[in-house]
Amino acid sequence: MPTQVQGDKQLGEDDIFRPADTYKNCMSQIHSNLHRSAWADWWEGTRRTDIWWTLAWFDIVLKYRRSMLGPLWLTLSMGAMIAGMGPLYASLFGTNLSKFFPHLALGLIFWTALSSIVTESCTAFIGSGNYLKQGYFPISLFVWRSMSRNLIQFAHHIVLYVPVAIWAGVSLKFHALLFIPAFVLFLVNAHALGLTLGLVCTRYRDVAQIVISVLQMLMFLTPIFWMPESLPERGKLILWNPLAQMLDLLRAPLMGNVSDIHNWIGLVSWTAFNLLAASWLFSKYRRRVVYWL
Repeated sequence: MPTQVQGDKQLGEDDIFRPADTYKNCMSQIHSNLHRSAWADWWEGTRRTDIWWTLAWFDIVLKYRRSMLGPLWLTLSMGAMIAGMGPLYASLFGTNLSKFFPHLALGLIFWTALSSIVTESCTAFIGSGNYLKQGYFPISLFVWRSMSRNLIQFAHHIVLYVPVAIWAGVSLKFHALLFIPAFVLFLVNAHALGLTLGLVCTRYRDVAQIVISVLQMLMFLTPIFWMPESLPERGKLILWNPLAQMLDLLRAPLMGNVSDIHNWIGLVSWTAFNLLAASWLFSKYRRRVVYWL
């Protein structure tokens, strides 16, 4: 029997039970999403830039809520660190300040971005547990969220290099464009590490503390506060550290230099390894994340 509603419009039995059908369709869609291929699952999270970019932006906004300067505190704190440590370490190592200052500034800026992405990747899924428990979300979405949040902070930091480069008289040449492929490799490795560490640290919570300790050690084994040429010949094996190679590829073009070819070979090899590890873990364990939370 049709049911009389507002005006002359009638609502039949099919329309009355439409919400139940809609619910069934939604559940079947979720079921199919959970059983889609790993590549389709990753792409679904990657293409939703409207979600992960908005979440990252609100993370920054909420962090500096009720603050007068807001995210500008990121720039001021990094600027104070560079300005204070530059003259000190240049005098300690007997290095020309105009040469050491750009080296230190870029080293601190890129290392802060890299270490922040790595450490926050360990809790990318744990911190987004409310979303993952309430409905289907591709887990790659939350790795992009963590990355984009740190890239916003990186954008606040990198502007500090402009006055440093002007003061030091750095002249950029055509090979400064090598920064673009180096930064692409940086993003690829950051996302692969984000997936790998996010999965591992969600299952084994102690791994996050191990990662933080290793990063603290690598900070002093990476040429941030010291110049590579100050090392003895046998000590230059430290420069095969993948983080040192990545830092050199990012920093050299912006200082008017060209990175050694072995750094490109080493970082490309490291990128291939990261992609293989992340792909294997993602395809095998992505469905278990919600049960580990």
